[in-house]
Amino acid sequence: MFAGVRLRAFILSAAFILDLIIGDPGWWPHPVVYIGKLIKAVEDGLFHMFSLGGGQEEDKGRKLFAGALLWLFTAAVSTAIPWLAVFILRRLNKWAGLALEILLCSQLLAARSLFAESMKVYRALKSGDREAARLAVSMIVGRDTDRLDEEGMIRATVETVAENTSDGVTAPIFWYVLFGLPGIFLYKAANTLDSMVGYRNERYLYFGRVSARIDDLLNFIPARITGFLMGFAAGAAGFDMRKSLRIFIRDRKNHASPNSAHTEAAMAGALGIRLGGDAWYFGRLYKKPVIGDDLRPPVAEDIRNANKIMLTTAVISWLIGVLALLMAFYV
Repeated sequence: MFAGVRLRAFILSAAFILDLIIGDPGWWPHPVVYIGKLIKAVEDGLFHMFSLGGGQEEDKGRKLFAGALLWLFTAAVSTAIPWLAVFILRRLNKWAGLALEILLCSQLLAARSLFAESMKVYRALKSGDREAARLAVSMIVGRDTDRLDEEGMIRATVETVAENTSDGVTAPIFWYVLFGLPGIFLYKAANTLDSMVGYRNERYLYFGRVSARIDDLLNFIPARITGFLMGFAAGAAGFDMRKSLRIFIRDRKNHASPNSAHTEAAMAGALGIRLGGDAWYFGRLYKKPVIGDDLRPPVAEDIRNANKIMLTTAVISWLIGVLALLMAFYV
């Protein structure tokens, strides 16, 4: 039987391959869905418990405290339940426990689903159906899509592929390599919290601040590693590695988020297009710096090419993760 980090390397490999094969079937219960339901239930309970209203300054302290409680409770429950489930099942049947851990880890990797959802935009644009493309874009981005023209939809999709290469693939691998099943679930809980409450609006400016800051912290190292690896992945996939790394170094801080621009810059350089720029969110225009050089207008084929780079980056990240675990065993 495998032991320790060698077992973790096997699980990571099986989970990665399983994600590439089946992705996230819609009929199968997904852990992130249940984490989201938990967040919503606890959020509502905390707003009621602390009598939190719409005001900002008068509720600032209570919202910060309640938001910290939300993060702690969600992280603890989301990490403990899958770990306990695998632990108990392994005691009953070691192979069943192993299979459950592989399945759970595969569901927290998103290479196939990211490819599938972004390619819906590509196919709709290639067929000339802009409304179908707009609907597909709205399923994968947070910005207002009703104002986007075709170039805007392409940019938004490429940015999502680039950013989620880290959030959905390399960061989960990174935290699984370091801490196993608890590590990947803790990361995914933090990432889901940020996506649900990490907004700078009236309700979440203070309540979601702890979640937003911790997500930034957990993504700090993976985002930078991913941006760097993406440059080499671009070269391996047949794109301009030097330009990708040059734009990565130059524009990796051109974003309000401390992490998002790293992968977007590497992707923009590889494809030779401009990303970023102003965007509408919830009816409000946000001024954002641009990323990359405006050498040519983006075309639908850039979505396909972005996915080639994403998948190549994912494979490289997986290989490095497995190698790191095996090296840790023999050191």
